[in-house]
Amino acid sequence: MKTFCASFLFLFLFLFSVSLRAQIESVFVETYYISDAADATDTTGGGLAAGTKTYRIFIDLKAGSKIKKIYGDQNHALKFSGTADFFNNKADGQSFAKDFSKNRYAENTVALDTWITLGQTTKLAAQTYFGIPKDQDANGSFIGGANNDGGSAAIADGLLINADPLLGIPLTTSDGMDTMVTIPESWADYGFKDFSTGDDSTIFGSIIPGSQFISYNAGLLNSGVAGVIPQSNHVLVAQLTTMGDIAFELNLEVEEFDGVTTQIVKYVANDSILLADEIVSPFLTYPSICGCLDPDYLEYSNNYACGNIDSCQTLIVFGCTDTMACNYDPMANFNLPSLCCYIGHCADRDISLVCPVLKSYSPAIKFDIYPNPAQTIVNILINTDNPFASQSLPPDTKYAVYNSLGELLNEKNLGVVSAEIIETIDISGYSNGLYFFRLTNGENYSCKYFIKN
Repeated sequence: MKTFCASFLFLFLFLFSVSLRAQIESVFVETYYISDAADATDTTGGGLAAGTKTYRIFIDLKAGSKIKKIYGDQNHALKFSGTADFFNNKADGQSFAKDFSKNRYAENTVALDTWITLGQTTKLAAQTYFGIPKDQDANGSFIGGANNDGGSAAIADGLLINADPLLGIPLTTSDGMDTMVTIPESWADYGFKDFSTGDDSTIFGSIIPGSQFISYNAGLLNSGVAGVIPQSNHVLVAQLTTMGDIAFELNLEVEEFDGVTTQIVKYVANDSILLADEIVSPFLTYPSICGCLDPDYLEYSNNYACGNIDSCQTLIVFGCTDTMACNYDPMANFNLPSLCCYIGHCADRDISLVCPVLKSYSPAIKFDIYPNPAQTIVNILINTDNPFASQSLPPDTKYAVYNSLGELLNEKNLGVVSAEIIETIDISGYSNGLYFFRLTNGENYSCKYFIKN
């Protein structure tokens, strides 16, 4: 017999999962632009074939959090890769978006350059711009069309005017850049440019074409940056332009404020080696790894970024799987040792209740508990379709209330229940937490849980 219901573990795992994902709510890739034949005419910025896609990577943070660093270290590589080389504008491209002058975005295909950043995209005098998803950008655009010089072929209508629905909002309508009040300071970087020459031979520079960046010693950091819109808090970390498909693994240092204290938390893409101050976020790997996100199944893991119902195969059955216990459950596949009872040891519970010889669980005993959660009282509605009430000698109906340790707190014999009844139980003296209600009828029983808060 099991006195714990499946919902108890579901609640625990759900809260545990949420606590690990709390600050990084998601990572999403925006299709920023798709180059067309007009863009392909430009030779000043370098070859850019029609159909080349420009992607932007945003970190969706919980409101109030900031990103201070994107990095790779000895245990967690920083990775960006594509199935084709990345495009870098050979005339005015930059490794870091913060180094762009705003007026350079008007030149040829500069706006499609491949780079890495922490929010900032350009600066002009007192105006500093930051990345924002195009569908949240309401201040228009200084990119493309009339704002573009037409490239080497001097296209009259300017470049970057493609309005293909696959790229979402056209760049001539929304450029995905806006200003905000709090500007990050103390920028620093390592592992991208040659220390002595300042040249960048990675995928973020135009010296050597490449389709892959993997580093165990690289980082871009500043004093901390949040999103342009505080509530949505989307922080741009990279722009990648390629004819191929992209993939990445990111590691971040996030500044979190709980209303009282500020702390720095490291979020990493994988747990192959995980230090005490690091938390794995499944969102930091792309393409996303999907699997079972239903804690009622053995295949569940909070290390999946998205759900795949086909991955949930084995429904969890809780119980005692120790064959030496008097309440051994051969149907259980998830052991809860605290449930196991032995002769002389049953965690201060009544072993005659925990290990009855004849009593068995019966879903036919139907009842409801409300309100749930509750504060001072709970009501037990016992339905009239109780099949045992029609017996010639109907058994008494009894109930018992247990805490999460299985300790008996309250019990009562309701006698023979032959009609729908409501039993009210005073729980004002109970501590906040999870409780179990068991209703028995003769040799049969059923259970449910309720929460006191």
